[in-house]
Amino acid sequence: MVKKESAAYLFIGQDSLSKDVKLRQLRQDLLDKEVEQFNLDILHARELSLHHLQEKLLCMPVRAKRRLVVIRGAEGLKKEIKDFVLKYIRNPYPGVILVLDINSAFTYKGDPAQDEFFSHISKYSQVYRFKEDARPDTFTLSRYIEQRQPPYALRILNQLLKNGERPERILGGLRYVYQRNTHVRLDRRRQLKLILNCDLEIKTGRLKPSFALEKLVVNLCCLAQSFS
Repeated sequence: MVKKESAAYLFIGQDSLSKDVKLRQLRQDLLDKEVEQFNLDILHARELSLHHLQEKLLCMPVRAKRRLVVIRGAEGLKKEIKDFVLKYIRNPYPGVILVLDINSAFTYKGDPAQDEFFSHISKYSQVYRFKEDARPDTFTLSRYIEQRQPPYALRILNQLLKNGERPERILGGLRYVYQRNTHVRLDRRRQLKLILNCDLEIKTGRLKPSFALEKLVVNLCCLAQSFS
């Protein structure tokens, strides 16, 4: 049975906006605003090493009772990290609250309850479920690009193509997203230039549309990485 103040939270779903709202609420409820920057770590599973995670979990709260460690895209954790978390979750370090954020579309058959790792984690966590994207679109694709997750972004791209989405519509959707980008101007200009180059490669026949789009997605993910 999960205690009122849990040492772990499990976010399941693809509604990133609602997840951010819930995380903001947890930060307000659990962290002291004056020292929040010292007691909050947001990690990305794809780039995470076991040693780095252990370091973050071992850190003591700074002038506070608690610290918060968030792992985004936790479905992408390496096996050795999953094995460690399975042991850690039974006896978490005092004062450290772990948040695992997963997109359930990428767990076993899209259902975390059928995934042994997340099924076990949920027994020791406060679980929050969020809306699933019933049908992927270019906004879903751009979200995974911004999260610097090429494997999942490419999977969404392949789903779009299999669903009959035309390459020009995919490019148009991405162009719309990045034209409204609030990042620095140079970032936006580079994003739009990559999209323009992809459009030219498709129209001139230099690359097959699927290859050109895959190349674009990987390049956009790398660009997002360089500006993170």
